[in-house]
Parts: sequence; structure tokens; C-alpha cells
Amino acid sequence: MPSQVSIHPGLDRGVKAGRADFNGGTLVCACTERPVKVGIKGTVFHNHACGCSKCWKPEGATFSVVAVAPHENVTVLENGDKLKVVDPTALIQRHACIKCGVHMYGPVERDHAFKGLDFVHPERFQEQGWPEPTFAAFVSSIIETGTPPAAMAGVRSRLRELHLEPYDCLSPTLMDVISTWVAKKAGTLQE
Repeated sequence: MPSQVSIHPGLDRGVKAGRADFNGGTLVCACTERPVKVGIKGTVFHNHACGCSKCWKPEGATFSVVAVAPHENVTVLENGDKLKVVDPTALIQRHACIKCGVHMYGPVERDHAFKGLDFVHPERFQEQGWPEPTFAAFVSSIIETGTPPAAMAGVRSRLRELHLEPYDCLSPTLMDVISTWVAKKAGTLQE
């Protein structure tokens, strides 16, 4: 019997598998008038549930759902005048709608292993079939947003029920990408 711990309204009834032929679409903010629309060419990668305190989360969500796309595949289509960077000092330059608050895309522009990637919330696609989340990142961070530490075992158990392996940082693959980038920059790993 599944746990009653709520993760995200779009995941609580089970993680729906994406379509192998998903080829992008349009992200739409929550505004009913002049919604911001952002086009994504191609698919998204590394989709995951994120517990960090910086990601946008819909009402009732403990975790966000976030993935990445190459920056050159992301284009503001409509009402870009409503976008503002949430925190100009952050690594991820989250562009949010100033009316509804939805984070539409977040490029990494400074020198980092993720430079050239934009973070997006695939649940905002108007199209169905985007790749499903495959892990949970920054799980411990939900304590920072009010989850009692005593609830964490239940949260991790629920994530595993949903087949989202919980990590207190990123998945091993993404941590390897970061460490490889750091080693190459330091000269300890040759290309």
C-alpha cells in the first residue's frame, strides 16, 4: 500500500512514463491573460524531483519537477516582458513570470559543468509525454522549507515507492559530470 506522504501533485498517484518520441514543445506559465510561453526544441534530460529551496514548486508540492535542455534549444516565444531573474547571484538564472511566479527557464551562464544548459519545469509543457523523473535530488533540503527531520525516513520511503532514488545531492551520473569538469579545469584529468 503506497504511503500518504505527498511529494508533488503530478507524482503522488505514480510517475507516468514519458514517450520515447517526445520532441519538445511549449512551456506555459500559470497566467490566464498573456501567459509566458517558452519553446523547447527536442527533448529534456535528467528529469528529477528536486527538494532544493530555490526551485519553483506548484501549490501543495514538497518537491519540484525539473529537467535540463541545451540553451540553444530554449526560446522565449510570447510575453517575455513578464520575465525577471529571481536571483541574479545564483548559478541558475531562474527566469520567472512576475505575475504568477512560475519559473520558466533557468540558464547556467557562468563557468560551470552545467554551463550551456537551461533548467526547466517539464510539467509546464502543454504537450504530454515528456520524459519522466528518474531520481530525486537535494532531498534533505526540504527540511529547510519546513519538513520536520523526523519525517525524512517517510519521504525517502515514498520516493523509493515512486521509483525515484533519493539523493542528498545529485544523481551519481551528474556528480560524475561535475567532478570530471572540476578535474579537467584543475589539470588532474586529461581529456
